[in-house]
Order: sequence, then C-alpha cells, then structure tokens
Amino acid sequence: MNVHAKTLDPVFAEMSEATDRKLWEGITELSMREKVLLSLVGDVCQQTLGLPFEAHVAMAYENGLSADDLRELLRFIAYDSGYPAALSALARLVDIEREQGLPGPTGDGHPIDADGQTSPIPAPTRQAVRNLDPAFADYMDLQSRMRAGMGRLTVRERAFATMTVDVLFQTLEESFRVHVTRALRAGATPEEARAVVRFSAQFGLTKAWRGMRALNALFTEAGTVFA
Repeated sequence: MNVHAKTLDPVFAEMSEATDRKLWEGITELSMREKVLLSLVGDVCQQTLGLPFEAHVAMAYENGLSADDLRELLRFIAYDSGYPAALSALARLVDIEREQGLPGPTGDGHPIDADGQTSPIPAPTRQAVRNLDPAFADYMDLQSRMRAGMGRLTVRERAFATMTVDVLFQTLEESFRVHVTRALRAGATPEEARAVVRFSAQFGLTKAWRGMRALNALFTEAGTVFA
C-alpha cells in the first residue's frame, strides 16, 4: 500500500510507514493473521475497498488465509457491518482474485439452520433484546443461528472482529460488552483485548480513544487489574 502512496504523496507515505511500524510491528499481542483479519474488517466497515482492501487481501493470502476463509469473514461480520457493506466487499474480493490470478473459493461453507429456533446468544442478552422488541429479537436469533456452524475462524478471531466493528461504529455499550466478554472467555487476555482497540486506531484515532475508554471501564467494573 505504501508503494502506491509514494507515487501519490511522499510525505503521506512516510507518515503511513511510521504508523505501520507502530501498529503492525509494535503490537506484538496479536498475530499477523489477526491483524490482517481486523484490517479487512476495517475496510468493510468503512468501505475502503480500493487500494487498502486490495493490499489487505494480498496480505491475507501471504499469511495463509484462503478464499474460503475470507468469505467466511465477510459472512460473519455481515450482520454487524450490514449486509450491503459486506456484499460490496465480496464483489470487490472476486474482482481482485480475478485480476491478480489468485485461487478462488472451493465452495466450502457451513450449515445455515435458517429455519431453526435456537440461538448461541447468551440467555440474558437474548432476553434483554426480546424485552425491547420480540420481532427484532427473532431477527437477532436468526443472524446468530446462521453463524453458529462457522469453523474457519476461531472464536477469538470472531470476537476480535466484532470488537473492531464496535469501535468503528462506536457501539460501545451492550454489544461491546458481549464481544469483549466472548474474547476473554476464548482465552484472550485484557492486554490482548486492548491491543485490538489500539490496532483499530489506524481506522480513526478518536474512535479508538473512545473504544479504549469503554474497554477500560469494563475492566474496572469487572475488577480486572492491568498495567
């Protein structure tokens, strides 16, 4: 991406390179695979589907992610990013794969269970939403149920992805609490959760600032001690 930036504006490219060193090299709590996935989430949420998305797709392939993995990511975040945003990213992904001669998907998917009745959402959250509006709760149950069979991304990766969506959309109350809790239950440490928010600063520093405040408040409330 910085190669293209240098042709547009050398000073901007220098700033971008310094930012990359701080986040991509300086944040050691997250794997390169996780950083690439979160970057793709940022692209979908902000619809930066030009040079940034193209660069992140290339990095995904370089770090062992497949076309099937990328499609599962887009399917997974569609309910939070919005289906239209995820569809735009999917269409762009297909174009990039074709333009660059990248291997396409194998067709490997997962069971949808659209007509089921269950939901993996925690019972208290599910009931709280149902108290707000039963029909909306049914929609949320459907979205969660359709994703329950996914297995290409780990629970930790999915939790980090939804935390990033929360930061970028500034949904830092109920959903952020659920997603942070899911990350911790999947084995993430508080410092790794903070690294997720810190990494999102490249997509908007002030959004990440508010996200970090909300995260710290959750940890304080839970009595979690961190440096």
